[in-house]
Amino acid sequence: MSTHRLFAALRPPLPVRALLRAAMHGISTARWQDDDQLHLTLRFIGEVDHHRAEDIAAALGKLDAAAIAARIAGVGLFERKGRPHTIWAGVEPLAPLAALHRKIDQLLARVGVEHETRAFQPHITLARLNRAAGPVAPFLALHGDLASPAFVFAHVILYESEMGHGGSRYHPVARYALGPGDPAADASAAATAPTSSHVAAKPPSSP
Repeated sequence: MSTHRLFAALRPPLPVRALLRAAMHGISTARWQDDDQLHLTLRFIGEVDHHRAEDIAAALGKLDAAAIAARIAGVGLFERKGRPHTIWAGVEPLAPLAALHRKIDQLLARVGVEHETRAFQPHITLARLNRAAGPVAPFLALHGDLASPAFVFAHVILYESEMGHGGSRYHPVARYALGPGDPAADASAAATAPTSSHVAAKPPSSP
């Protein structure tokens, strides 16, 4: 039986992706993400069969949440077993993104997907690193204050991840519009959130 490797994510708009792409250099042997791979994972789901995939798509169709105004805020590093593993860009503000993550987690639980147990840290992966990767400290220092103007996440997208040479490819399966909410209020929060660069010891299991 065929399976589908799924995750729910937010896709930043083109100007934000261009800002990120412009910063994606300076670490030898890093596997930088291409434009199609830039996203903020809200909920990694994993391998499911076709019937469960249909249930998940239907469950997410019941999502009732507002659009979120956010901004890029600094860069950071995930490590695995003490070695640099992933370079990412932070996204703020946390509160509305975390609330959306929880709503999606609750909807998925209704169709048998186990609740998320890892802490949610909003980020957009910029690069994967292997053991031969060059020093990352200069990159973190140069882009520690990386920031964008506020932008709006207006849709949640259900993606299917397909493994291939050069990394995973992500295919949109369904899009779910977020309501109007009060993006102006979120934009104010995003604009005043502190920008920082920091290291987290362990990467989340996400595409």
